[in-house]
Amino acid sequence: MKTLIIIPTYNESENIRPLIEEIKSIIDIDILIIDDNSPDGTASIVKEIQKKYSNIFLIQRKGKLGLASAYIEGFKYAIDKEYDFVFEMDADFSHNPKYIPLFIENIKDSDLVIGSRYIKGGGVLNWSKKRLFISKGGNIYAKTILGLPIKDVTGGFKCFRVSTLKKINLELIKSEGYSFQIEINYIFYKNGFRIKEVPIIFEERREGASKMSKKIFFEAMIQVWHFRFMNCKKFLKSDIL
Repeated sequence: MKTLIIIPTYNESENIRPLIEEIKSIIDIDILIIDDNSPDGTASIVKEIQKKYSNIFLIQRKGKLGLASAYIEGFKYAIDKEYDFVFEMDADFSHNPKYIPLFIENIKDSDLVIGSRYIKGGGVLNWSKKRLFISKGGNIYAKTILGLPIKDVTGGFKCFRVSTLKKINLELIKSEGYSFQIEINYIFYKNGFRIKEVPIIFEERREGASKMSKKIFFEAMIQVWHFRFMNCKKFLKSDIL
């Protein structure tokens, strides 16, 4: 099966080379880096790596356009290039590459596989009690309001069936960050697509500064109420209705 990993980057020069090498040591898989004009030279490092591997691809954007727009651009790339499955994955090692084969095994009978911190076997490493409390509380809040049976609604380590993504009008998804992860989960659930969670241990980033902020998190919690009352059927392309 033809599979692509999307890795958005902004100032990940310390992580991107070792991450790609670690992925490649586990599985020979296509990787698409979407870089938002990182001033630290992340894109230049990727170009060097491309000399070693023929299936490392790079999209350079003109500025910091955001995580959600990067993933949507990557989804469109995966659809255009006729991949079977496509991953979302962070560049900072918080998503351990060792789980990639687990996702690939489970996506065979699913439309979306989510790496979950909050099911049996999952967890987090090197988080403060405050951060863990906020994350768990946010998950309970969002899944309760939306009626989602998903334990980890904000997790960003995912694998999608591309044939299912093709059914969704991606242009209608406008949210960012945590909101994007919640929204796409809700769209999949409300349209009856098959969702499975697999346990992962989420690790604090190895190098560099976190892109997450309280502002982004609490904006997502407000957005949940918008999702609660939106018509998820509108995201399905009319030719499959």
